Amino acid sequence: MLKKFVSILAVAVLSVTVSANVQAASITVQKGDTLWALSRANNMSLENLQKINNLTTDLIHPGDVLTVAPEKRYTVIQGDTLWDIAMNHQVTVSQIKDWNQLHTDLIHPGLNLVIFEGLKTTNIVLTEQPEPAPVTVVPTESEPAVEATTEPAPAVQEQAPAPAESAPAVEAAAPSSKEITVEATAYTASCEGCSGITATGINLLENPNQKVISVDPSVIPLGSKVYVEGYGEAIAGDTGGAIKGNKIDVFIPSKQDAINFGRKQLKVTILN
Repeated sequence: MLKKFVSILAVAVLSVTVSANVQAASITVQKGDTLWALSRANNMSLENLQKINNLTTDLIHPGDVLTVAPEKRYTVIQGDTLWDIAMNHQVTVSQIKDWNQLHTDLIHPGLNLVIFEGLKTTNIVLTEQPEPAPVTVVPTESEPAVEATTEPAPAVQEQAPAPAESAPAVEAAAPSSKEITVEATAYTASCEGCSGITATGINLLENPNQKVISVDPSVIPLGSKVYVEGYGEAIAGDTGGAIKGNKIDVFIPSKQDAINFGRKQLKVTILN
Protein backbone atom coordinates (compact mmCIF):
# COMPACT_ATOMS: atom_id res chain seq x y z
CA MET A 1 0.00 0.00 0.00
CA LEU A 2 1.30 3.44 -0.89
CA LYS A 3 1.41 6.17 1.72
CA LYS A 4 1.78 9.91 1.26
CA PHE A 5 4.26 11.77 3.42
CA VAL A 6 6.06 15.08 3.55
CA SER A 7 9.52 14.96 2.09
CA ILE A 8 11.64 17.64 3.75
CA LEU A 9 13.96 19.10 1.11
CA ALA A 10 14.74 22.53 -0.31
CA VAL A 11 15.23 22.09 -4.07
CA ALA A 12 15.58 24.29 -7.13
CA VAL A 13 13.12 22.70 -9.61
CA LEU A 14 9.98 20.90 -8.38
CA SER A 15 6.66 19.81 -9.82
CA VAL A 16 4.51 20.86 -6.82
CA THR A 17 5.79 23.35 -4.22
CA VAL A 18 4.44 25.53 -1.44
CA SER A 19 6.79 28.43 -0.57
CA ALA A 20 7.16 30.00 2.85
CA ASN A 21 6.20 33.65 3.32
CA VAL A 22 8.97 36.14 2.57
CA GLN A 23 9.14 39.48 4.37
CA ALA A 24 12.22 40.85 2.61
CA ALA A 25 11.76 43.12 -0.40
CA SER A 26 13.77 44.50 -3.31
CA ILE A 27 13.94 48.19 -4.19
CA THR A 28 15.38 49.85 -7.29
CA VAL A 29 17.56 52.91 -6.76
CA GLN A 30 16.14 56.03 -8.40
CA LYS A 31 17.97 59.21 -9.46
CA GLY A 32 18.61 61.36 -6.40
CA ASP A 33 18.41 58.44 -3.91
CA THR A 34 21.06 58.10 -1.24
CA LEU A 35 21.84 55.02 0.80
CA TRP A 36 21.18 56.96 4.01
CA ALA A 37 17.74 58.13 2.82
CA LEU A 38 16.80 54.60 1.72
CA SER A 39 17.86 53.17 5.08
CA ARG A 40 15.67 55.72 6.90
CA ALA A 41 12.71 55.09 4.61
CA ASN A 42 12.90 51.35 5.26
CA ASN A 43 13.55 51.56 9.04
CA MET A 44 17.06 50.14 8.75
CA SER A 45 20.41 51.41 9.90
CA LEU A 46 22.84 52.49 7.19
CA GLU A 47 25.35 49.91 8.39
CA ASN A 48 22.85 47.03 8.20
CA LEU A 49 21.58 48.07 4.76
CA GLN A 50 25.19 47.92 3.56
CA LYS A 51 25.71 44.59 5.31
CA ILE A 52 22.87 42.63 3.69
CA ASN A 53 23.73 44.04 0.26
CA ASN A 54 27.49 43.43 0.61
CA LEU A 55 28.28 47.11 0.06
CA THR A 56 31.64 48.49 1.19
CA THR A 57 30.81 52.18 0.49
CA ASP A 58 27.78 54.51 0.49
CA LEU A 59 27.99 54.84 -3.31
CA ILE A 60 24.87 53.66 -5.21
CA HIS A 61 23.65 54.24 -8.78
CA PRO A 62 20.21 54.59 -10.40
CA GLY A 63 19.03 51.13 -11.43
CA ASP A 64 20.84 49.30 -8.61
CA VAL A 65 18.58 46.73 -6.93
CA LEU A 66 18.89 46.57 -3.14
CA THR A 67 17.43 44.12 -0.64
CA VAL A 68 15.68 45.51 2.43
CA ALA A 69 14.43 43.42 5.34
CA PRO A 70 12.93 44.03 8.79
CA GLU A 71 15.54 44.24 11.51
CA LYS A 72 14.99 42.35 14.76
CA ARG A 73 17.11 42.38 17.89
CA TYR A 74 17.38 39.16 19.88
CA THR A 75 19.06 38.79 23.28
CA VAL A 76 20.57 35.36 23.93
CA ILE A 77 19.24 33.53 27.00
CA GLN A 78 20.60 30.57 28.94
CA GLY A 79 20.41 27.36 26.91
CA ASP A 80 20.18 29.08 23.50
CA THR A 81 22.18 27.79 20.54
CA LEU A 82 22.69 29.49 17.20
CA TRP A 83 20.87 26.61 15.56
CA ASP A 84 17.77 27.09 17.78
CA ILE A 85 17.75 30.86 17.14
CA ALA A 86 18.14 30.34 13.37
CA MET A 87 15.25 27.84 13.29
CA ASN A 88 12.96 30.17 15.27
CA HIS A 89 13.60 33.08 12.87
CA GLN A 90 13.71 30.99 9.66
CA VAL A 91 17.25 32.02 8.76
CA THR A 92 20.54 30.09 8.72
CA VAL A 93 23.32 29.85 11.28
CA SER A 94 25.77 31.22 8.69
CA GLN A 95 23.59 34.29 8.12
CA ILE A 96 23.42 35.08 11.84
CA LYS A 97 27.20 34.69 12.12
CA ASP A 98 27.80 36.97 9.11
CA TRP A 99 25.37 39.65 10.31
CA ASN A 100 26.94 39.75 13.80
CA GLN A 101 30.62 39.15 12.90
CA LEU A 102 30.67 35.87 14.84
CA HIS A 103 33.57 33.56 14.02
CA THR A 104 32.45 30.53 16.08
CA ASP A 105 29.19 28.93 17.23
CA LEU A 106 29.98 30.01 20.81
CA ILE A 107 27.36 32.39 22.24
CA HIS A 108 26.58 33.48 25.79
CA PRO A 109 23.52 34.80 27.66
CA GLY A 110 23.07 38.55 27.24
CA LEU A 111 24.60 38.69 23.75
CA ASN A 112 22.53 41.00 21.53
CA LEU A 113 22.07 39.71 17.97
CA VAL A 114 20.69 41.51 14.92
CA ILE A 115 18.53 39.32 12.66
CA PHE A 116 17.06 40.21 9.27
CA GLU A 117 13.79 38.35 8.83
CA GLY A 118 12.44 36.98 5.58
CA LEU A 119 15.75 36.41 3.74
CA LYS A 120 15.24 32.66 3.36
CA THR A 121 12.52 30.51 1.75
CA THR A 122 11.93 26.77 1.83
CA ASN A 123 9.76 24.48 -0.23
CA ILE A 124 7.58 21.58 0.89
CA VAL A 125 7.32 18.84 -1.69
CA LEU A 126 4.36 16.43 -1.61
CA THR A 127 5.20 13.08 -3.15
CA GLU A 128 3.97 9.50 -3.10
CA GLN A 129 6.10 6.41 -2.71
CA PRO A 130 5.99 2.96 -1.06
CA GLU A 131 5.76 2.39 2.69
CA PRO A 132 8.63 4.43 4.21
CA ALA A 133 11.32 2.88 6.36
CA PRO A 134 10.96 3.68 10.10
CA VAL A 135 11.58 7.34 10.92
CA THR A 136 13.30 8.52 7.71
CA VAL A 137 11.08 10.69 5.50
CA VAL A 138 13.54 11.75 2.80
CA PRO A 139 12.94 9.95 -0.57
CA THR A 140 15.45 7.67 -2.22
CA GLU A 141 18.01 8.91 -4.72
CA SER A 142 15.94 7.37 -7.54
CA GLU A 143 13.05 9.84 -7.09
CA PRO A 144 13.49 12.23 -10.09
CA ALA A 145 10.56 14.46 -9.04
CA VAL A 146 12.41 15.50 -5.91
CA GLU A 147 16.09 15.68 -6.69
CA ALA A 148 16.35 17.65 -9.93
CA THR A 149 20.03 18.31 -9.55
CA THR A 150 22.87 16.57 -7.74
CA GLU A 151 26.26 17.79 -6.69
CA PRO A 152 29.44 15.78 -6.10
CA ALA A 153 30.18 15.02 -2.47
CA PRO A 154 32.71 17.43 -0.93
CA ALA A 155 36.20 16.11 -0.31
CA VAL A 156 37.03 14.74 3.15
CA GLN A 157 39.37 16.96 5.13
CA GLU A 158 41.74 15.25 7.55
CA GLN A 159 42.83 16.92 10.78
CA ALA A 160 45.35 15.84 13.36
CA PRO A 161 43.80 14.05 16.41
CA ALA A 162 43.40 16.11 19.56
CA PRO A 163 42.73 15.01 23.17
CA ALA A 164 39.01 14.69 23.98
CA GLU A 165 37.48 17.33 26.24
CA SER A 166 34.03 17.70 27.74
CA ALA A 167 31.70 19.82 25.58
CA PRO A 168 30.86 23.34 26.91
CA ALA A 169 27.28 24.16 27.97
CA VAL A 170 26.82 26.50 24.95
CA GLU A 171 27.73 25.22 21.51
CA ALA A 172 31.48 25.33 21.07
CA ALA A 173 33.30 23.07 18.65
CA ALA A 174 34.85 20.08 20.38
CA PRO A 175 38.37 18.92 19.56
CA SER A 176 38.22 16.92 16.36
CA SER A 177 39.68 13.65 15.24
CA LYS A 178 38.14 13.85 11.77
CA GLU A 179 36.16 16.64 10.11
CA ILE A 180 34.13 16.34 6.91
CA THR A 181 31.81 18.63 4.98
CA VAL A 182 28.37 17.17 4.27
CA GLU A 183 25.10 18.05 2.60
CA ALA A 184 22.51 18.13 5.39
CA THR A 185 18.73 17.78 5.33
CA ALA A 186 16.31 17.14 8.19
CA TYR A 187 13.82 14.43 9.09
CA THR A 188 11.22 13.80 11.77
CA ALA A 189 9.47 10.87 13.42
CA SER A 190 6.13 12.72 13.26
CA CYS A 191 4.77 11.04 10.16
CA GLU A 192 1.93 8.58 9.63
CA GLY A 193 3.25 5.02 9.60
CA CYS A 194 6.64 5.94 11.13
CA SER A 195 7.61 3.79 14.12
CA GLY A 196 10.07 6.33 15.49
CA ILE A 197 12.69 3.61 16.06
CA THR A 198 16.09 4.30 14.52
CA ALA A 199 18.46 1.75 12.97
CA THR A 200 20.30 1.52 16.30
CA GLY A 201 17.12 1.14 18.37
CA ILE A 202 16.64 4.71 19.66
CA ASN A 203 12.94 5.53 20.17
CA LEU A 204 12.65 9.13 18.94
CA LEU A 205 8.94 9.39 19.75
CA GLU A 206 9.70 8.69 23.41
CA ASN A 207 12.91 10.76 23.34
CA PRO A 208 12.10 13.79 21.14
CA ASN A 209 15.00 15.82 22.56
CA GLN A 210 17.58 13.21 21.58
CA LYS A 211 20.00 14.57 18.97
CA VAL A 212 20.43 11.92 16.29
CA ILE A 213 21.67 12.02 12.71
CA SER A 214 21.10 9.56 9.88
CA VAL A 215 24.35 8.63 8.10
CA ASP A 216 26.00 6.46 5.50
CA PRO A 217 27.84 3.98 7.79
CA SER A 218 30.70 3.73 5.29
CA VAL A 219 31.43 7.43 5.89
CA ILE A 220 30.33 7.90 9.53
CA PRO A 221 30.15 4.64 11.52
CA LEU A 222 26.84 3.93 13.28
CA GLY A 223 27.03 4.69 16.98
CA SER A 224 29.68 7.38 16.53
CA LYS A 225 29.53 10.51 18.62
CA VAL A 226 29.66 13.56 16.32
CA TYR A 227 29.56 17.34 16.46
CA VAL A 228 27.40 18.94 13.74
CA GLU A 229 27.91 22.62 12.95
CA GLY A 230 24.89 24.57 14.19
CA TYR A 231 23.20 21.44 15.62
CA GLY A 232 25.55 20.37 18.40
CA GLU A 233 26.68 16.98 19.68
CA ALA A 234 24.69 14.06 18.34
CA ILE A 235 24.74 10.29 17.84
CA ALA A 236 25.08 8.71 14.40
CA GLY A 237 22.12 6.49 15.17
CA ASP A 238 20.13 6.03 11.96
CA THR A 239 20.41 5.28 8.23
CA GLY A 240 18.30 6.14 5.18
CA GLY A 241 17.94 5.06 1.57
CA ALA A 242 18.85 8.55 0.29
CA ILE A 243 21.76 9.00 2.69
CA LYS A 244 24.79 8.00 0.63
CA GLY A 245 28.30 9.39 0.77
CA ASN A 246 28.78 12.79 2.42
CA LYS A 247 25.12 13.32 3.26
CA ILE A 248 23.32 13.35 6.60
CA ASP A 249 19.81 13.84 7.98
CA VAL A 250 19.48 15.63 11.33
CA PHE A 251 16.54 14.60 13.52
CA ILE A 252 14.17 17.44 14.45
CA PRO A 253 11.05 16.58 16.50
CA SER A 254 8.88 19.34 14.99
CA LYS A 255 7.77 18.70 11.39
CA GLN A 256 7.58 22.45 10.63
CA ASP A 257 11.09 23.08 12.03
CA ALA A 258 12.37 20.16 9.94
CA ILE A 259 10.77 21.70 6.85
CA ASN A 260 12.35 25.09 7.66
CA PHE A 261 15.78 23.45 7.96
CA GLY A 262 15.95 22.98 4.17
CA ARG A 263 19.24 21.78 2.63
CA LYS A 264 22.64 23.16 3.56
CA GLN A 265 26.38 22.45 3.65
CA LEU A 266 27.65 21.76 7.19
CA LYS A 267 30.84 20.58 8.84
CA VAL A 268 30.68 17.37 10.89
CA THR A 269 33.39 16.37 13.35
CA ILE A 270 33.54 12.66 14.20
CA LEU A 271 34.50 12.61 17.86
CA ASN A 272 34.92 8.84 18.31
